[in-house]
Amino acid sequence: MNKTVASILVLLLGGVFTSYAQTKADSLAIRRAALDYIESQHKPDSAQMARCLHPRLVKRTFWKYPRQSREYLRESHADEMVMLAASYNVKGDKFPATPRKEVVLLDVSSNTASVKLYADDWIDYMHLAKLNDEWKIVNVLWQFNDVKRHQ
Repeated sequence: MNKTVASILVLLLGGVFTSYAQTKADSLAIRRAALDYIESQHKPDSAQMARCLHPRLVKRTFWKYPRQSREYLRESHADEMVMLAASYNVKGDKFPATPRKEVVLLDVSSNTASVKLYADDWIDYMHLAKLNDEWKIVNVLWQFNDVKRHQ
């Protein structure tokens, strides 16, 4: 391959990889949305949960009927998650004193992102969308670390 062709390929590929690169502001906003999601459950705060969710959010996990071998997808929606945030940890006994909240950005494009959130007892995979310059969680797929708890 001659130097001219190689130079053109570098320029073209460089343009492809940088045209949809995340900005620092986007990365921080995506992380903030994921942290709002989990932190609103640590210290009950329905407004914090509502702030990070798109109103059409669907959260899913697999579940098993206790006396059957059949599994199914269980769903929650934004309004349920807002109510959960207000009530889940009211007694302060659902999380350790220093809860785990590790956010990993798996992929970020100009208006979409995939995130993996490691919490204490579970993992959440999230899809976020940037709408009107705000990052909102639109999908969550989660599971307990101990899959036997999915009953």
